[in-house]
Amino acid sequence: MADRLLDRLADTTRRFSAALDLGGRGIIAPRLRAAGIPTVAMDLSAAMATLSGPPLLAGDEEALPFGPDSFDLVVANLSLHWVNDLPGALIQLRRAMRPEGLLLASLPLLGTLDEVRRALTETETELRGGVSPRVSPFPDLRDCAGLLQRAGFTLPVADAEDIDLLYANPLGLLRDLQAAGERNAINERSRTVPPRALFPAALMKLPVAEDGRVPVRLRLGIMTGWAPPAA
Repeated sequence: MADRLLDRLADTTRRFSAALDLGGRGIIAPRLRAAGIPTVAMDLSAAMATLSGPPLLAGDEEALPFGPDSFDLVVANLSLHWVNDLPGALIQLRRAMRPEGLLLASLPLLGTLDEVRRALTETETELRGGVSPRVSPFPDLRDCAGLLQRAGFTLPVADAEDIDLLYANPLGLLRDLQAAGERNAINERSRTVPPRALFPAALMKLPVAEDGRVPVRLRLGIMTGWAPPAA
């Protein structure tokens, strides 16, 4: 997914002199630095921020510690879907950018993990007579360009790419999500221990391809926006 996002840099002839890697999981900042772009890495988790190497800091995307005109490039790879106030976070990013700076962001869209969401919902309804949200809500592609425009970016563009994965064992999907830090952080989630049968039974409901593997779709949204030129 980082490769898909950074490929967009090849579409511009702009040279960047100061970049912010927002939640890049130790992948984005080293690549930008290797391309000769001085980059600050920031993550809400100090442990995750250290994966990118210095300069780095632990900070909240909803309370950016940067002044105006700090960066001419901001790359947010798979981090903005953890933000509670996405419009507010985008406004803060735009204010921290230099005139005609570029924002590149990726996040999962509505449609991601739909198979898992349906299976968990159906199974928990059968076992408990009700459901607790277990897959985070994702934005719709139609909303993404509007969010950029609302935050003050010019030339906002949002597009989607479907990434289809096949798992020989559906438990591998859960392990991958856990390893990526994509756990359930919904405030309204149940704090009680789920029935022991919930996850095994839900995994049995997932669709199976002809070769016996379990297909899972990730719908990746990529958002591109430019800070307005100087007045």
